[in-house]
Amino acid sequence: MSNEHLIKPYGDTSNDGMVQLSFTLPIENSARAKKAAELYVKQLNFDEVSISHATSIAEGFTYFVVYAKAKPFLDYSKVEATEVKVETLNFYEINALIKEKLNRPLAVVGATIGSDAHTVGIDAIMNMKGYDQNYGLERYPEMAALNMGAQVPAEELLKKALEMDADVILVSQTVTQKDAHIRNFTEFVELLEAEKLRERFLVIAGGPRVNNDLAIELGYDAGFGPGTVPTQVASFMIKELLKRKGIE
Repeated sequence: MSNEHLIKPYGDTSNDGMVQLSFTLPIENSARAKKAAELYVKQLNFDEVSISHATSIAEGFTYFVVYAKAKPFLDYSKVEATEVKVETLNFYEINALIKEKLNRPLAVVGATIGSDAHTVGIDAIMNMKGYDQNYGLERYPEMAALNMGAQVPAEELLKKALEMDADVILVSQTVTQKDAHIRNFTEFVELLEAEKLRERFLVIAGGPRVNNDLAIELGYDAGFGPGTVPTQVASFMIKELLKRKGIE
């Protein structure tokens, strides 16, 4: 096994293992608390632990910033992951492709489902302003795009998708406490399957804890995580739809 595949975090020098950690412990800020944080990090398999910052954030709670050196190496040659593989087109290219190849507006509906009240993810992809100087789907003249917002029941999202005769459904989740996002994502796919409509739509999952591996595992066609811009999602949508229709 060649050492070229063995990796460690990089700080000042190659493979020094240096990392920065931040966490909260349920104890009052004190010299004893700092020592407790140091000992805890050592139990996590780190050496040369340095408590850089400690501050009280509430009665009985202390927030720490710690520098330390990780011990283990990782064999990168054994790491496997999937990602959405599609050439990202620009705003104008996407609209032209829809008009010329699909020959009708591409219909897409999106929402944050369940009790999740966060819209930052779905807004970044769908709202006209978009994200990072990248126009959202509602601004595309060749799309019929509807953002239903947050706390939308799975049944309501499906109902609207059918009313719109949607091609694509975007499902967003931000809240991840106690795996709430997993339950909500799963609930929507199970609803589609129960109604025998899973193959009717291109279904895409998105959120800060989403990656393509997770989305595929949960029954979605693709997953997009943090930093995704609208043109990435739009490029995948039109190219996948054309592929399914056998249109070159």
